Amino acid sequence: MNKLLEYGRKAMFLVRVLSGHEERRIRAYRLQLQQRMEKAQAKKAELKRVPEQVILSEVRRMVEEMQALNRKLEETEAAIEDYLKPIDKNAHTIMNMQIDKEQQQMKEMIKAMQEQAMHNKEIAERQVELESIEAQKQAEPDSVDQSPQIQNMVSRQKQEQAN
Repeated sequence: MNKLLEYGRKAMFLVRVLSGHEERRIRAYRLQLQQRMEKAQAKKAELKRVPEQVILSEVRRMVEEMQALNRKLEETEAAIEDYLKPIDKNAHTIMNMQIDKEQQQMKEMIKAMQEQAMHNKEIAERQVELESIEAQKQAEPDSVDQSPQIQNMVSRQKQEQAN
């Protein structure tokens, strides 16, 4: 009986092949497989694009967050600058006052140093004059009579040396 069934199957197969039915079935199956392959490849390509899109959207989101953070930072800096402007003005005024005070002190010190130098120069000149007068006295012992101007210079010199 198995032989009979197998013979029947072969006969049906031959009838289908001869009638073109099997060929159409094979073509349909092949077409179906090809369509499945195309769908699978399209799905695979789409899945490859999805991570790229996810990554791109994530990058866009991060860039937007960074821009928002930069804007907030700039606004905060501007607010801090506005808040500190009066303090900066006061500090600038104080610094200018200190600089002016230091310049005034320097001018006073320079003036005092110039006065001291002039004083020392006068003392040196008087001393030279006194030495020249004394040298003249020793050279001329006869002249006893000294002018009052010379006597005043000598007395001033002695007072300055005492001070």
